[in-house]
Amino acid sequence: MKLLTYNFLTSKCIRGVKVGFPLKLNIVEKKVVSTDFNTEFMTRMIPRLEWSAIKQAANYVGTDLPDTLPEDITSDTETLQKLHHVLMEVDIVEGTLECPETGRLFPITDGIPNMLLNEDEV
Repeated sequence: MKLLTYNFLTSKCIRGVKVGFPLKLNIVEKKVVSTDFNTEFMTRMIPRLEWSAIKQAANYVGTDLPDTLPEDITSDTETLQKLHHVLMEVDIVEGTLECPETGRLFPITDGIPNMLLNEDEV
């Protein structure tokens, strides 16, 4: 699972959950796959990102991003490259995603997060 995907996942569908975001990421196995850096793609993705969640994900994988989104991120090549690494190159192979409100765990197996709910959770 790319961390770009992680930014869009929520457990809000569980009965009683109000926000369900950001999910806590528990990594058992990850791999880093090098990809070409594309400045235009990264700058176009920024408005779709929840910065606090991406900052948290970056911490999970050992990359330091600024606490707040830099005002002129388009000219901050170093931060854009770190963001690219976190979102596009880190692949979570095994682990779990944990709902921040209920503690419900969603497994990540072979890079695929299983967000299906049990009947009693809907």
